[in-house]
Amino acid sequence: MRERQTHRDRLRAQEFEAFVAGAGGRLLHTATLLTAEPAAPVGANVRAQRLLCAALARTYAEWDGLRGEDPYDRTRQELAVRFARESWRHRRPLGGVLDRLAPLERLVLVLRLYEEVGEDRTAALLGLPADRVRAVCDRSIAVLRSGARGALGTAP
Repeated sequence: MRERQTHRDRLRAQEFEAFVAGAGGRLLHTATLLTAEPAAPVGANVRAQRLLCAALARTYAEWDGLRGEDPYDRTRQELAVRFARESWRHRRPLGGVLDRLAPLERLVLVLRLYEEVGEDRTAALLGLPADRVRAVCDRSIAVLRSGARGALGTAP
């Protein structure tokens, strides 16, 4: 009996390691965008790494119960929920690409544009109406565009 359990645990660990090897880089980039930390130099995104580690730990704990659910979607959802819960701690700019945006704006923008999550699904995940998600996404894009124009020396 114990051998069977050990074999199952090893198989579970191997499946999870394969998932992380395949999706870990993209998930880390998503977490880095959410926390607005710079991606370079290596190790500059400590909060993103912590956020991803916690999300992956949760996914691993629920691995056997996923029952056909996509582990990438589950981990991405966990990232979003953890970031939303902890975002009040992450207010100071860190030099990342999206550091000019408020946490909700970053979350919506990353889910909609980087992760390509549909508007309705993003709204359901965040508990917001779809029109609010659309408005936040549009406002975020406008803020980023105005910053890009300012950086180029042109009038907004």
